[in-house]
Amino acid sequence: MSELLATLRAVPGPAVLASSLSAEDMVLTDAIARAKLPIGIFVLDTGRLHGDTLMLLDRVRRHYSLDIAVYAPDAQAVAQYVQAHGRNAFYDSAELRKRCCAIRKVEPLSRALAGKRAWITGQRRGHGDLRADLPEREHDAAHGMEKFNPLAAWSEAQVWQYIRENRVPYNRLYDQGYRSIGCAPCSRPVRPDEDVRAGRWWWESPEQKECGLHLSPEGKLVRSKVPA
Repeated sequence: MSELLATLRAVPGPAVLASSLSAEDMVLTDAIARAKLPIGIFVLDTGRLHGDTLMLLDRVRRHYSLDIAVYAPDAQAVAQYVQAHGRNAFYDSAELRKRCCAIRKVEPLSRALAGKRAWITGQRRGHGDLRADLPEREHDAAHGMEKFNPLAAWSEAQVWQYIRENRVPYNRLYDQGYRSIGCAPCSRPVRPDEDVRAGRWWWESPEQKECGLHLSPEGKLVRSKVPA
C-alpha cells in the first residue's frame, strides 16, 4: 500500500485515473480516495456496458463520495456507424471492431484527457503478452503526456487480496467467471485455465486484442519508458 501511494503521489497534476471499473481500477480508486489525493477519476460509458458495470459506478460514487466524470461517445458518430455497418458489426471483422472502439472509447478518452499532464491506468503485465513489458511510467505519444501504470508488477492474486482486505466494491461479474470486463457483447466468462483476457474479443487473434486506448498515433503498441 505504501509503495502504491508513493507512486500515485509522484504523478504530476493535473492528473486523472481512467477507470473501466475493473478490479485493478477499483484498487486505484480506493487508494486515491483513502489518501484524498488530488487525482480525478473518469469512466468511459460506451453505451454497451454491462448493467452490473453501470450499477457499480453508482455504488462507487456512494461508497467513496467521489465525483466521477463520465464521458460518452459522440451520438452522431455512433449512429453513422450503426447505419452503415450494423449495431454488432464488430463481430464481422477486426477493422470494424477497432472502428467501433475508436468511436466509443478512443475519441471520448481524448476529451477526458484534454488539459491534463498525466493519466493513470490499471494495466498489469499479467494481462497478457501484449503488456508483458509494461513499465510503471511511460510517455504516451498519442496524447503527449506521461502515463502511469502503478499496478504493472502486481499479480491478479495481489489485486484480489487488496480488494478483500480493504472491502473494496467490485463488479459482481467477476463472481460469474469474468476476469476482464469491457463492453457486454465483447466480454465473456473464461475457464480457470484460460488467459486472463481470453474473454475479450474472443473471436479475434490474440495479437489484435487492444481497443486502441493504449496505442501510438500509428496504431501500434509502443512502450516509451520514462526514467523515474
